[in-house]
Amino acid sequence: MAAERRELADLFEGLGDDQWNAPTLCAGWRVREVVAHMSTGFRLSLPATLGELIRARGSLHRMTDRVARRDAAAHSVGELCAFLRDNADHRWTPPVGGHVAALGHDVVHGLDVTVPLGLDRRVPADRLRVLLDATGPSGLRFFGVDLRGVRLCAEDLDWSYGSGAEVRGSAQDLLLVTFGRRLPPGRLHGGPSSRFTGR
Repeated sequence: MAAERRELADLFEGLGDDQWNAPTLCAGWRVREVVAHMSTGFRLSLPATLGELIRARGSLHRMTDRVARRDAAAHSVGELCAFLRDNADHRWTPPVGGHVAALGHDVVHGLDVTVPLGLDRRVPADRLRVLLDATGPSGLRFFGVDLRGVRLCAEDLDWSYGSGAEVRGSAQDLLLVTFGRRLPPGRLHGGPSSRFTGR
């Protein structure tokens, strides 16, 4: 997790203004909002988080969206990068999933930025393996992913999941599928791939 956060902080620091304002795979969020969101768990205490959740009338989605937009507007890009780098060794984990979920949070949000920007960052295989091997029905349900009749097959890693018609792609692109993301056209192959591709 620490290595992933430091590498992403370095990458984000090299982005230009247009890239910071570009859309991401997180619907409605620019790069600014995604990077602001990535450090929320480091910066908000548990009481502050509960207060934000109450203000959002119990909706985690509304809470994370409002906080990300607020913090993206309140902080410079330098501050947003520093939040990530300075907390690289932070022990924060999401409410469910422990350290694997924390790693997934960092890796997937990094891909939410790099994929639509067309940046060829390759997530190290050992990190992908940890996350892909944790794929299961409960996580897929949480992210609203329907893999009925589909077998995901990585082309660059010995990994597959599910049964049915094959959807092939890079391991990191298939990881995005398991986290409910819709990918740009041309990144996935196989009959059902259009189910997981954005317009």
